[in-house]
Amino acid sequence: MESSDRPQVMVVDDHAESLAVMGELLHPRYRVRSANSGARALQLLAADPLPDLLLLEVMMPGLDGFTVLRRLRDQPRTRELPVILVTAMGDNADEERGLALGAVDFLAKPIRPTVLQARVATHVERQQARLHLARQNRELGAEVGRRMRENLRISQVTLHVLRRLAETRDNETGNHLRRTSAYVRLLATRLADHPRHAGALEAHSIDLMARSAALHDIGKVGIPDRVLHKHGPLDADERALMQSHAALGAGVIERAERDVGGSEGLGFLRCAKQIARHHHEHWDGTGYPDRLAGEAIPLPARLMAVADVFDALTSPRLYKEAWGFGDARKAILAERGRQFDPDVVDAFDAVFDELCAVARSLADAAADAIMVL
Repeated sequence: MESSDRPQVMVVDDHAESLAVMGELLHPRYRVRSANSGARALQLLAADPLPDLLLLEVMMPGLDGFTVLRRLRDQPRTRELPVILVTAMGDNADEERGLALGAVDFLAKPIRPTVLQARVATHVERQQARLHLARQNRELGAEVGRRMRENLRISQVTLHVLRRLAETRDNETGNHLRRTSAYVRLLATRLADHPRHAGALEAHSIDLMARSAALHDIGKVGIPDRVLHKHGPLDADERALMQSHAALGAGVIERAERDVGGSEGLGFLRCAKQIARHHHEHWDGTGYPDRLAGEAIPLPARLMAVADVFDALTSPRLYKEAWGFGDARKAILAERGRQFDPDVVDAFDAVFDELCAVARSLADAAADAIMVL
């Protein structure tokens, strides 16, 4: 019985003598399969396993070698199968034609044993190396995919824990973090159609921004209860203390970055830091904490600014009743080019009905079910 770990070579020739000679020369090193016609060769090659190399006679009745080769190259399954054409013809044009069709080599009859064995050994080794590399690439791809899924799950859990922490410090907002994350996704998806922003808003970036939005108020964990839960307006000192949550939140995330040795591979931390620090900046430069203006404000923060204000206006707070959707819309449109990025406000106006649908589905009275954003 032949060892299954030896390379396999298929020989196709309509002459029994040629099949016997080449089989005898190759058998000591290879498992040899034979086919006495092009049609039979195609039939055998439709089943597993594929050989490591095909020796294909050109001049055969019915399907000649060129036709068989062309059909093999037309099929994804056999497109990469190395084929050596064998022929008694000595016409250079035929050799060029075979190579153009995808043959890896050309052997002339009568067969010289040492030439046959050397050429077969070379191409079998190349094919096995190619297959080995392909297997390694598949295994590496599977491992990378597994680790990416694991990292994604870690980031989801991290975001969920931090989101829960923020909610325990500011529990009057209920589903605020869920709603604003959904708003950011809607706004970013719409803005991706804008030529000026399409390059920064591919699907992965949008997903990153929507997930990171859940940490926009993480800095409130550092605000005293007497300020955070105060009924009524804040005085100047209390307002300054409340406004410090933006820098506090960015600082928390930055320390987390340092603790894990940087944010490489954790893009949500970089994005979350931008959102936490800058979502209260104004387009005209009158916001806080850094008084940035225009496009100096990171795009994720500009999206978050609109999402956050829309939710604040349309949700009840300790100090106010909820506004109607129409009034909130007018207020945000009025701040186009002042508090908010004009392009983001345009996107807001375009998806307004969808934003309202999210607001209704995640209203504070709804059950506070765990949701992975």
